[in-house]
Amino acid sequence: MQPNGRHRARAVVWAAPTWLTLAATAAAQVGTTSDAFLQRQRAIEERNRQMMDRALPTSQRFLFDWGGWFDWYLFLFDDGDNSSRTQRTYDLRLWAGVTADEGVHEAYFRTRMSWRDWNYGDSFNGNEDDFEGPNLDRGYYQFDLTKALRRYNDIDLPLSLRAKVGRDFVVAGSGYAVSLPLDHVSVQMEYLDFQTTFILGRTPSSTPNIDRSEPVSDNSIRNFWIIEERWKGSPRHEPFVYIAQNSDHSREDPLDLLQNYRYDSTYIGFGSTGELVRNLRYTTEWVIERGTSYGDQRFLHKDKIKAWAFDQELEYLFSHKTEPRLSLEYMFASGDVDRLDSPTNAVGGNRNDHTDRGFVGFGFRDTGVSFAPRLSNIHIWRAGASFRPLPEVELARNLELGTNWFLYHKHRTAAAVSDSLADEQAGYLGWEMDYFANYRLTNDLSLTVRFGSFFPGDAFSDRTSRTFLLTGVTWSF
Repeated sequence: MQPNGRHRARAVVWAAPTWLTLAATAAAQVGTTSDAFLQRQRAIEERNRQMMDRALPTSQRFLFDWGGWFDWYLFLFDDGDNSSRTQRTYDLRLWAGVTADEGVHEAYFRTRMSWRDWNYGDSFNGNEDDFEGPNLDRGYYQFDLTKALRRYNDIDLPLSLRAKVGRDFVVAGSGYAVSLPLDHVSVQMEYLDFQTTFILGRTPSSTPNIDRSEPVSDNSIRNFWIIEERWKGSPRHEPFVYIAQNSDHSREDPLDLLQNYRYDSTYIGFGSTGELVRNLRYTTEWVIERGTSYGDQRFLHKDKIKAWAFDQELEYLFSHKTEPRLSLEYMFASGDVDRLDSPTNAVGGNRNDHTDRGFVGFGFRDTGVSFAPRLSNIHIWRAGASFRPLPEVELARNLELGTNWFLYHKHRTAAAVSDSLADEQAGYLGWEMDYFANYRLTNDLSLTVRFGSFFPGDAFSDRTSRTFLLTGVTWSF
């Protein structure tokens, strides 16, 4: 629910029972959080971000606003190894924002406190009650030089120039390769329909590591620099190109003298978003990945990364009172035939040669709520539809129903995907059907439900289907 006017998004997100029944995950050993579980956590976080992140208003000379929201999630799931797990998560966020002098100065602050409560014996790392916070979730100051010169000195620059410092969400391109919070400094300039953005940042200490190997820290320590160019000269197309570099400084504890874990990658991305014809929207992004990594049992010689990825989405909006939408998407991320145990980890990773062709990124896409695979060594086809069934019924006017169907296949048949239970050297991973309902009861209260079932394919020796159910209530005030 997006805020408008004076009614800002001061919200309590009250997400009620979320059931993950028979939701197979990527790791069974104690001490290693499953990759699929992290993907689901990020999917929930991404939904909250899209709902609650907002551009602070700049129309007033001075404005101060504040608010917050509360999340409660209940997870019940089977990790695919005959192990039923239960987790409850309580999440409180409080924010405050201020703008001054018609947008010359802008500041935003958001804090987060979380409590994760596992049933006895269900935690991945043995910590069954974990309280975190208060931690800084978002916090930045932005200064608009163009507006400042116009307001204070009556000088009109032929360009727009602003700078930001602090912790905020960063997206390169459409977010397929890079989409994550960073502690960063950014400078953005717009001139002659071109928008140039430069970012220098570092992952917050709580960022989950893409390498789940022992003894690498669960938290990522990586430096990023990003430069992106966008052309805004067309009302129907917005092409972009970017370069993003990741420098890995994650730590080992204890130190492993016979294995190195650094993954230093560079992403060259290009694509576009916009509208092909009336009501037909599109997003496309190509990513070339280069850099260096360490393969399995390697500590002296680095492997060269030569990987790539692609995403194409089409969405058609019908001109009808029920607001039907149809969407098609194809997601691809390359794999390496020598990565037999893990698509992302150094341990069990690349071997036999010194070329790592497995794509490993820091972006996000919806890959299904039950299987939830990482974008590595995979083809994903998605078809979706949604509509408002009762637009003329006052009580149900804002009810939206929809579905997404996924088909999964490996890029390299013998290579691993993020779910280690795909233990057969076969390409067909399976398919999934998801259903969702979004219902805005009032301006301040909305309900969402999402259900998914994954049906494993030939790549799994265990073909037991896996289901997922999420229900949530959002209360804005």
